[in-house]
Amino acid sequence: MSYFYLDFEKTLKPIDDIIYSLESRGNNLSQEEIHSLSTNKLKRKKLMKNIYSNLTRWERIQLARHPKRPYSLDYIQYFSNDFIELHGDRHFGDDPAVISGVGSFGDYKVVWIGQQKGRNTKENLFRNFGMMRPEGYRKALRIMKLAEKFSLPVITLMDTIGAYPGIGAEERGQGEAIANNLFHMSGLKVPIISVVIGEGASGGALGIGVCDIMLMMENTWYSVISPEGCASILFRDANRAEDAAEALKPIPSDLVGMGICDEIIEEPNGGAHRDFQSSAELLKKALLNHLDSLSAIVLEDFLERRIERYDKLSYFEEVK
Repeated sequence: MSYFYLDFEKTLKPIDDIIYSLESRGNNLSQEEIHSLSTNKLKRKKLMKNIYSNLTRWERIQLARHPKRPYSLDYIQYFSNDFIELHGDRHFGDDPAVISGVGSFGDYKVVWIGQQKGRNTKENLFRNFGMMRPEGYRKALRIMKLAEKFSLPVITLMDTIGAYPGIGAEERGQGEAIANNLFHMSGLKVPIISVVIGEGASGGALGIGVCDIMLMMENTWYSVISPEGCASILFRDANRAEDAAEALKPIPSDLVGMGICDEIIEEPNGGAHRDFQSSAELLKKALLNHLDSLSAIVLEDFLERRIERYDKLSYFEEVK
C-alpha cells in the first residue's frame, strides 16, 4: 500500500481510500459493499491507465524518485534467497551505499552489485542516500574481479543521484575510483548486465554501468546530470527542471532510440511502487533471457563486443 501520492497521482487517493477501507474488513462485507469494492477497483484501473499512459518526461523522473519504489536490496532478496553479501574494499572500509555479493538466480550463480537508498532518515544517513564513495566503487570492482575469477555473470542495479561529492570522498580519489572501474569493467571477461531501477545520474551510475546489455525499468531515467542540475546551468534556475528534462531526453524510450538502452522493462499499471512482485517478475524474465544469450559467448570476445557496442553510441560531426 502506498500512502504517498505525487501531484499527478492525487486523483487516485479518494478511490484508494475507499478500496483500502473495504479490503481491511476482510470477508465481513455486505453484498452492497462487495459491489462497491468491485466498482471502485474498476474505476481505479481506468483512471490509472489514463494517468500513467500519458506521462511527461518530468513525471517519469518523479516516479523514479517515488519513496515507495523498490530498491536494489528488494530485488536482490526477491531473486536470490541464498544471497551472501560481501563487504569492504580491502583498502579503506565498507560503503553501505552499494550492496554486493553472490547468490543463485534461476539456474545461474551470479554476482549482484546494487546502489541502495534508505526508506527513512536513519537508513538514508546510513546508505548516504545511495551516493557511493570511492571505497564503494573499489568494493564493487573487487567483487567484479571475484566474479571473473569464478566465471560468474555480473548484474548491476543502478539507482543513484550521483557519486558523493564530499571533501573526504575527493581526498580518497573519487574520480580515480570511477575511472578505474570504467577501465576494468570494459575488459572484464564475464557477462555484465546493468539495470536502471530508479535514477541513473552521471558518473555515479556509470561507475557500475559499463555493460554488455543495459535494461531500464519503464519509469526511470539515466543522464549525465539531473534535470535540476541541468536547469541550474542552462537557465540559472533549478525550478525549470521540467524544461531541462525535455532537453536532456533521459527516459528509457529516448535512450532506446540513441542505442544506449537495449530493452525497456514494462512496469504494471501504476508503476513498480504499486506492484513490486509483478515488476520483479518482469525484470527476472528479461534478465534470465539475456543471461541465456550471453552465456553462449566466448569469454575472450567480451572486450571486442564492448568496443563495438560503445563505438555505436551517439555521433559526432566535423565542422570546417
